[in-house]
Amino acid sequence: MTLPICFDDIAAAARRLAPVAHRTPTLRSRTADARTGASVFFKCENLQRIGAFKFRGAYNALSQFSEAQRRAGAVAFSSGNHAQAVALSARLLGMPATIVMPKDAPAIKIEATRGYGAEVVLYDRRHEDREAIGARLAKDRGMTLIPPYDHAHVMAGQGTAALELIEDVAAMGEGPLDALLVCVGGGGLISGCAVAARHLAPACKVIGVEPQAGNDVQQSLALGRIVHIALPETIADGAQTLHAGELTFAVMRECVDEVITVTDAQLIATMKFFAERMKLVVEPTGCLAAAALLQGVRHLEGQRVGVIVSGGNVDLARYAALLTS
Repeated sequence: MTLPICFDDIAAAARRLAPVAHRTPTLRSRTADARTGASVFFKCENLQRIGAFKFRGAYNALSQFSEAQRRAGAVAFSSGNHAQAVALSARLLGMPATIVMPKDAPAIKIEATRGYGAEVVLYDRRHEDREAIGARLAKDRGMTLIPPYDHAHVMAGQGTAALELIEDVAAMGEGPLDALLVCVGGGGLISGCAVAARHLAPACKVIGVEPQAGNDVQQSLALGRIVHIALPETIADGAQTLHAGELTFAVMRECVDEVITVTDAQLIATMKFFAERMKLVVEPTGCLAAAALLQGVRHLEGQRVGVIVSGGNVDLARYAALLTS
């Protein structure tokens, strides 16, 4: 089966990103190792530009625009992190950007998107279709629509996070990863990471983690077709997707070993772990992969486990409330 992306696409994305993206640290925690019985390697994309892995895919996509596309600019729809990523990438590349965002997105994400110079168009996620709004804006303004996950250039850019993680673990002299845990929303991150892992560490098991309230990908993989769900009620706002993408689902079916779920309570406990033990601010969605391991949903004793910590953009008032709940 020919997949939408291959490792060469990820390697090319890494070259494009090298001058502009942060090579985020891969951190260890004795407490995490002791709690899980595993050797755990946290890839801290909460320390990436705009505070999330999304910068990788957005910049990789926008940097390949033609001159005509650059003049017209990019339009995107996002609950926050992809919004900021496209906004900053457009600013760095000297092009306009319009972002469709839900009215109830975290205020910090809306403000940051505007701060990067993008126009923000707000919508009601319970009654309006963001994809339709984005498509209409792109048509009316002649802009190029860059979806948050179902785009080959976006997927390849996200895969550079796993490429760096696997390289870093090897540089530590630890040997290849046995398992890689990745959060799952629409599937862009795990698709790119799974392709990178298959090439660089073929024996590594790739495990996706979704919110329990929004397990559309888990259902989709079980049924062999894309399942659409209602808006999930979860604190993991970055994973409130209603369905996987056509491109991402094709990769996940081929390259992802399993998808598991965690509860909001487990996400909060993991946020507290990162704050107390590792002094890291991690948003609820960014805790998905780590929660599966740290809260005992998946036991991987004796294994070398990579964990993608996907982002750290969380409203401070909400963050404080969750930590003290």
